[in-house]
Parts: sequence; C-alpha cells; structure tokens
Amino acid sequence: MFRLSEERELAYALWMPLTAPGTHQNTALAEVALVDGDSAEAVLLHAKETPAGQRLIWVGNNPPPHAWRVLQRPIQWASVLNDLNAVYAARQVDSGFLDLDVTLPGPLEAEGTAPLKRALIVGATAPERQRLVDLLQRRGITEVDRADSTEGALEHIARHRYSCGVFDLDEHHVDTWQLAQHFAQNNQNALTMGISEHAGPLAPWLNRRRVRRDTERSGINALVGRPLPEAELQRWFDLL
Repeated sequence: MFRLSEERELAYALWMPLTAPGTHQNTALAEVALVDGDSAEAVLLHAKETPAGQRLIWVGNNPPPHAWRVLQRPIQWASVLNDLNAVYAARQVDSGFLDLDVTLPGPLEAEGTAPLKRALIVGATAPERQRLVDLLQRRGITEVDRADSTEGALEHIARHRYSCGVFDLDEHHVDTWQLAQHFAQNNQNALTMGISEHAGPLAPWLNRRRVRRDTERSGINALVGRPLPEAELQRWFDLL
C-alpha cells in the first residue's frame, strides 16, 4: 500500500511510535490500524474499542463491531487506498485549507474492472430524489447511491464509476459545486447534472445567467431548474 501511494498526491507511511533518541516521545495515535484477524494480538481488538479518531481495518473473519473496513484475502490494495483517500480528502475539505480537486487523486481500479452503470445523487429533497430514482430506473440504471455529506459523496466517488451524477446546487451544508467538479473530473463520460432554483424560469435573469456561467466552470454539463420539470429530466436521461 505504501509503494502504491508513493507516486501520488496522497502518500501513506508506516506510523512509528517513537521519535529519534533524545527527543520527546510521539504521543499521537496512528490514524489507521490494519490488523490481521488471525494474529494472536488481534484478540485485544475485541476486548476494547479503538482510540478516538483511529480507523480499524480488519483482515479476515470475526471482526469486532467497531471495525471500519473488513477485508478478505487476497487484499485489494487499490480499494483500500480509495477508501483512505476519500476520508483524508473529506477531512482536509472540512478544514478549509485544501480544495477537492487537489486533495483526492483519481481512484485506482483493479485491472480489467468494467465501469458500473450507476448514478449518484447528492442532496435534493426526498420527493425529488424519488422522482430522479424512478426516471433513472426506467432507463436501466438501478444502482443509485445517495449522499447528504461531503465525506459520504467523496467515498462514493472514490469507490465507483458513474454514468450520471445529480447535485443539488442550492444545498448549503454540502459543497456540491466542488463535489460536482470533482465528480466530472473522475467520470469524464458521465452526465453531470446540477439542479437549482436559480436556474428555474421564475428566477431573476441575472441569477440564471450567473448559475449557468458557474456550471460551465465546474464541469456540469446539464442544468435543470426547480421545480424539477419531468419532461426536461427525461430528455437528459435519454442520453444515458
């Protein structure tokens, strides 16, 4: 895993519990613990919770309830990196220091893996989601992922290839603009759709012009106003 990551924007290294002789001991915890479930030490992980902020990746059977990921052999190291990248990038985005487009490299995929025909919906109200899901399913896209947070959306984008992504550009709790841009960069042949009340026919002309300009900069190739017009959605989804 360290070797796979060394040439990428996000690189991982082995955590060392002690610093150089003569200096203060490193009291920080490793952010990730990778544990072989068949090892003698693994029994300790069943007896106590992992420290706050640490994620446990368990290899083998009988994982403890607090395991973050459970892997079987042979380990798919590319998938492990994708999961770690998603969490790390989300943390940096929330800190406000880094942008999405530089914190999360493109996902690694196992050689020969075919892209899945699936869609991602980020934000949107429950009725809107249901309408979108119904329309997508009519066109054979039955795998539809939903996300209500930046971290959740990043994990989905890192783990899957998509043919369609729908982003609620009016959502104030999630940076859907950056997420849409990141999605478009990682799914270049996908339909990247933004929905916004500022793109609707009743919105002021200046607002409509501004949101269309911003979508072009973000890589969004379809913009639909609120309330969602079913006929327009059907025309876009017919292209999938």
